[in-house]
Amino acid sequence: MTKEQVLDALKNVTYPGFSKDIVTFDFVKDVELDGDRVFLSLEITSSANEVKEQLVSEIDVELRKIGASEVITKVKQPQAPRQMSNSVSGKNIAPQVKNFVMVSSGKGGVGKSTTSVNLAIAMAMQGKKVGLLDADIYGPNIPRMMGLHNEKPEIQGNKVLPLKAYGVEMMSMGSLMEDGQSLIWRGAMIMKAIEQFLRDILWSELDVLVIDMPPGTGDAQLTLAQSVPVTAGITVTTPQQVSLDDSVRSLDMFEKLHIPIAGVVENMSGFICPSCDEESDIFGMGTSGDMAKKFKTDILAQIPIEPAIRIGGDTGKPIVYNSPDSATAKRYQESASKLLAILDKINEDGGVSNEGIQPTTPAGVSACSTQSAPAQSGGGCGC
Repeated sequence: MTKEQVLDALKNVTYPGFSKDIVTFDFVKDVELDGDRVFLSLEITSSANEVKEQLVSEIDVELRKIGASEVITKVKQPQAPRQMSNSVSGKNIAPQVKNFVMVSSGKGGVGKSTTSVNLAIAMAMQGKKVGLLDADIYGPNIPRMMGLHNEKPEIQGNKVLPLKAYGVEMMSMGSLMEDGQSLIWRGAMIMKAIEQFLRDILWSELDVLVIDMPPGTGDAQLTLAQSVPVTAGITVTTPQQVSLDDSVRSLDMFEKLHIPIAGVVENMSGFICPSCDEESDIFGMGTSGDMAKKFKTDILAQIPIEPAIRIGGDTGKPIVYNSPDSATAKRYQESASKLLAILDKINEDGGVSNEGIQPTTPAGVSACSTQSAPAQSGGGCGC
C-alpha cells in the first residue's frame, strides 16, 4: 500500500453537502504509513461534529477496502461560534446560521452584487455551507448572476425553499416576482421583507450567509442589524473619490451598528486587457487604502475591470467558478480565505451581539417623540 493508493481511495470520500471529494478540496494534509496502518491529518472548514464523524467513518471504510488494518484520522476544525442566548445577546431570528456577512456600499453601481456572488461561491468552493440573500429589494440582480433567472422557488407549507446553484443556497425578491415588475414600497414594507427573508426561508445549517444589501445606510441595513447579529461587514467601492466619499458613510454605519468591519473591496481597480492580459491603471488603484486605515481595517481585495466578469454576471456563469485560473478568480478566492479567517477570529474572541442597537421605544410611543405618550385611540403613533 502506497500514499498514492491511499489518496486515490480517499477520492471516494465526498465532503458532506458537496459533490467534490476531500482530496480535490485539499483537506488531506498528511499521509503516513506504518505497514498496513494508516495515519491521516485532515483539515476541514466545518466546526460541526457530525461532519467530522461522517468523514472519519467513510475514510475508515474506503481505506480498509485497500488493505488497511487500522486507520487513525486526526481532524483539525475551526472553533464553533459561541452560542449565546437571545436574552443576553440581543435578537437572532435565523439561529441556524453561524455567521452573517453584510455586503454594503455607499452608492449603487460599484459592483456590490458581483462581489457578493463571487465571494459566496468562493467560500462554497472552499468547503463552507454558504447562503446568499439578495436583500437589494429594488434591484434584485443576483438570480441572473447565479444562473437562476426565471427560476421559481418551491413552497413548503408556509415557508420557501431557497434555490441552489454553484453549491450556494440563494433567495431574492427577483425570484418571487414577475420579470421586470417594479416595487414601489415604503420603508416599512422593506423592513418587513428583510425579516421574512431571514425567518420564512428554509435556510440550511449554514456556515455563512452573505447578504447583498441595497446601496446606502437606511431602513434595510438597520432592520437586518437588529434582526440578526451580523458577524462582519464588507464595504464595496471603486477607486474614484466620489465613491470613496459615500463608502466612508457605509463604514461609519458599521461602527454605529456595532458590526465588525472585515474589509474593503475595491472594484474597477485597474483594467486587465483580454488580448494581452496586461493590467493598466485607468480609474486609479489602491485609493481606498487610506479610508480602510481610518477605520482600522484593510483592503480585502482589489478587483480589476475584466470583460470576463461582466460576461459571467450576464450569463449566470460567475468568473470565480467558471474561470478559476484567471487572475480575478484567484483574487476572489484569496479574499474569501481572508474573510473566513476574520470570521473565525471574531468568533474566537466571543462573537458579536446586537443587543446595544435594539429598539428602546416603549410600546405606544412614537420613535420621533421626545417624551412618553399614551397610544392614540385611532391607532396612530402619537406624533
